[in-house]
Amino acid sequence: MNNAVANTARLLGAGLRALLVLTLVTGVIYPLLVTGIAQGLFHDNANGSEITADGKVVGSSLIGQSYNLPLKKGEKTPGADLKWFQGRPQNGLGTNSVNTRYKLILSGATNRSGDNKDLVAWVKAAKAAVVEDNSVAGHPVEPSQVPADAVTSSGSGLDPDISPRYADLQVHRVAARNHLSVTVVRNLVEEHTDGRTLGFIGEPRVNVLELNVALKDLVTKS
Repeated sequence: MNNAVANTARLLGAGLRALLVLTLVTGVIYPLLVTGIAQGLFHDNANGSEITADGKVVGSSLIGQSYNLPLKKGEKTPGADLKWFQGRPQNGLGTNSVNTRYKLILSGATNRSGDNKDLVAWVKAAKAAVVEDNSVAGHPVEPSQVPADAVTSSGSGLDPDISPRYADLQVHRVAARNHLSVTVVRNLVEEHTDGRTLGFIGEPRVNVLELNVALKDLVTKS
């Protein structure tokens, strides 16, 4: 009987020691090691790829956000603030009620087929709005010039990038709204256009938040 109790005690002691060692290794040492490596080698990525402006965080380069006017009385949907470059549509998405440091939309797609009547209506309305918003004196925009990413949301609804074609479509409007020359604004777009990853993955893209932060700096200095 005493031997059985002693064996049980030894087994419990060995199990407890194993638990403590595993807890220390997997719960303390490993997380600290991984965190240290991430902070040392990939500091920006590990901290959310944050973008700062005027000394404060204004968003993440990985998450899209809206650029709208303040909601007016009686309005259900705020109008776009057309002095800024606009990102992809956010149809079917709600807004986040969590108090974050920048406005964050909820992730999700419209989940409708290509021939869905609602989706077709959304795309037609979005194309008409893009044409109207970006047509300025002496530079009308034709429906055929509107790229797909200007009228469709991404699978996540949080795409932070737009195509160079959509960014270029907005140049004249942004220049007029901010009293800048078209050449200066177009150069700004070119400076913030990234090519394919590793030269062959994905498509060229423009990060809308980074572009708008640079635009704000340019307007402030002009």
